[in-house]
Amino acid sequence: MSKSRFRIAVLAGDGIGVEVMAAALEVVETLAEHVGGMGFDMLPVVGGARAYTETGQALSETAWEDAEAADAILFGAMGLPDVRYPDGTEIQPQLDLRARLDLYAGVRPVRSIPGLPSPLADVRAADIDFTIVREQTEGIFWSYGRGKREGNQVAEDTIRVSRPATERIVDFAQATALKRKGAGRPGKLTLVDKANVLGSMAFMRQIFEERSKRKPELRSEATYIDAAALGLVKKPWDYDVIVTENQFGDILSDIGAALIGGMGFAPSADIGDDHALFQPCHGSAPDIMGTGKANPTAMLLSAAMMLDWLGERHGHAKTSEAARVLEDAVRATYAATGLVPFELGGRAGTAEITKAVKQQITGR
Repeated sequence: MSKSRFRIAVLAGDGIGVEVMAAALEVVETLAEHVGGMGFDMLPVVGGARAYTETGQALSETAWEDAEAADAILFGAMGLPDVRYPDGTEIQPQLDLRARLDLYAGVRPVRSIPGLPSPLADVRAADIDFTIVREQTEGIFWSYGRGKREGNQVAEDTIRVSRPATERIVDFAQATALKRKGAGRPGKLTLVDKANVLGSMAFMRQIFEERSKRKPELRSEATYIDAAALGLVKKPWDYDVIVTENQFGDILSDIGAALIGGMGFAPSADIGDDHALFQPCHGSAPDIMGTGKANPTAMLLSAAMMLDWLGERHGHAKTSEAARVLEDAVRATYAATGLVPFELGGRAGTAEITKAVKQQITGR
């Protein structure tokens, strides 16, 4: 019998993370009641910049243990611009969670939402639907906490690309492309690198080409990061699944978010073999904290990704159904109501958007 009750570690964090997390928990509770057949035990876990200023720890050992023991981690936003470690870097426990829990695959879906303005609205904005898969344990981010500095003269960070890490991220991206192909997408996988300049990237491309031979049912190609950035702006509908190094994926994800309305609409997941964390791509936005202007859409779509992952991992059909219901409700909210969030020049805030999505779920 598949699991039907799930323990979720809830790390609301800082700034608007607290506000959009409250919206997500409210909507997930509505889904559990409306769809049925599932239950959630939501465990609040303290962490982030505020925790660091109060305790000297961004995440306590107890918080680590709670996150590791949970079925999934739901993450709001952590970090504040004026709170930093002694080396000048911001408080970003999500990077530590990735490393400790081996969340090697960063998954960033980019899909247009009907009813929202887009820079490509007069072209083919409705056709934007691709997924970026980032390798999150290596690349330039491998130097996080390892960088070298020589006084006030030189600072050095190192790119790392290994065969095991590259093989598993390519395999993960291939599985993602095959799943999307089964849902009617093209079944196309694009590696983004800088293989014409960097030996590490040439090695990554070599491994990609080796693994591609194992999946002839996919169309596999490779392109340089500068060409990919141009392509995403000019013809984003040409892409299906992109697999790339950590920093490149970080930048391309923000380009993708801009194409569909902004960071407030961009969900993400950090996935490993045993654990997964789900969070909006935006930050803590302390400038609008407490104003009610925070857009919960990315947080809601991240919760939908969590439900989908739980359903697939545990073979639980109702949880998978809830994921589809939530994503459809978000899309229908903007298509049918004409709501426009504050960051797009509208007047719809956290409460109004949350209420509208709940009404789409329940039909009342």
